[in-house]
Amino acid sequence: MVKQRQESSKTYRDADRPELAEREEQEIKVIERFLPQQMDAGEASRKIEALIGEMGVSDIRDMGKVMAELKMRYAGQIDMGKASGIVRQQLAS
Repeated sequence: MVKQRQESSKTYRDADRPELAEREEQEIKVIERFLPQQMDAGEASRKIEALIGEMGVSDIRDMGKVMAELKMRYAGQIDMGKASGIVRQQLAS
């Protein structure tokens, strides 16, 4: 919902409709109050590293398993797009 409103806000600003963009931005603030707190990059990296160790995974081919477990444990708390990059980086090293 937040992402959709961010895109709408940008579209309205590009169309020189600041009043509509501001309405979308206000809605974002309301929605964000109900969302779980997002992990910062450092915390996400530590959680992923611990999970990889716990699962005994060491190969990039097991990335899907790690991502599935992350989704189960931290749904809504971690950005899965950023998490996949962290997982890939940690499994590649």
